[in-house]
Amino acid sequence: MSKLSFSGHSPLTKTHKYSIAGIATLGAAALAFTLVPGNSNAEAETISAAPVAFEVAAGKPQIKDVHASVTNQLATADQQAKNAAAKLKAAQSAAAKADAAAKAEAKAKTEKYRAVKEAASRAAARKPVYANNLDGWIRQSLDIMKSKGIPGSYEGLHRNIIRESSGNPKAINNWDINAINGIPSKGLLQVIPPTFTAYHVPGTSWNIYDPVANITAAANYAADKYGSMDNVNSAY
Repeated sequence: MSKLSFSGHSPLTKTHKYSIAGIATLGAAALAFTLVPGNSNAEAETISAAPVAFEVAAGKPQIKDVHASVTNQLATADQQAKNAAAKLKAAQSAAAKADAAAKAEAKAKTEKYRAVKEAASRAAARKPVYANNLDGWIRQSLDIMKSKGIPGSYEGLHRNIIRESSGNPKAINNWDINAINGIPSKGLLQVIPPTFTAYHVPGTSWNIYDPVANITAAANYAADKYGSMDNVNSAY
């Protein structure tokens, strides 16, 4: 019996070796069976069956199935890797956008705070500082009167203040008719409480003895009754 030759092929695998061993066994059995006289048909069938047994035993269908399975697994693994990479990229992009948005918001808040602080500083720098004396009270009252549209001049206010109270913000008249009626005139421009309340100017104190509040309320009253404090030259 001649030996099988596999020259020019790859080294035999374990499966091939097992298949060859099985074929050798089947071949021996077939040869023994053909020695039985009068069984020529069996010999032909045995000889023709050997190649079929080799091809099946060699594992050709199994190799094709394994190759297809490995190919599918590699394709699945590759797709999973691509999906994971895409998810990672999307997460990194979202994180970068969120970080950029947070930085932009923080920058906007910082700039807004700086702008407000600078505006406050400018306003404080522009805000006049008034002396705590008659000159300062009159000047502060004039600025308030100007913002409220109340007419009057420094000279008109000063002249009437000196006549009414000599510049004493705590002055009070306890002897005239108003005092007799229980509503004495008070402050720099000797305003009675009902008049002070009726002509009080928003933004000033409600204390009738407050110099600026007293001057501004009196000027507001004089503007209503006489056109301006400048037109007042006697008790009013």
